[in-house]
Amino acid sequence: MMNAYHSAEPALQVEVISPTVQGVGSKRYVEYTVKVKTTLPVFKETESTVKRRYSEFEWLHKELQCADTKIAVPSLPEKAWHRQLPFRKDEGLFQEDFIEERRRGLETFINKIASHPLAQNERALHVFLFDPVIDLSQYVRGKVKH
Repeated sequence: MMNAYHSAEPALQVEVISPTVQGVGSKRYVEYTVKVKTTLPVFKETESTVKRRYSEFEWLHKELQCADTKIAVPSLPEKAWHRQLPFRKDEGLFQEDFIEERRRGLETFINKIASHPLAQNERALHVFLFDPVIDLSQYVRGKVKH
């Protein structure tokens, strides 16, 4: 039986799914699909699906650290410099188990951030979750207006 005070769905769901290796040779990178479903009024949209690279998660992390807030920004999964060494005999950054481990870490990171009430007011989070492309030439750090 459903409790009248609890909704069946959480107010915010963020998934990091479908990691895909893009590019060739030294231009390879992993792209992650970030899916959002929310009923929180702070967000203008209720659903979104965007593609993000690790470097864009790093951008969000840096933006939130620079923001004038009391947000304790959680750590990102490791950068894994040792996986980029040329003498490795495996796929390094593109090895399936590493990609999956990083995906889980990125999902944990973005869920901690997205569920933080102060972070929900940061423009960087809205851009990260809802804009198809993060256009830094148009981005201005600050709070969202409700």
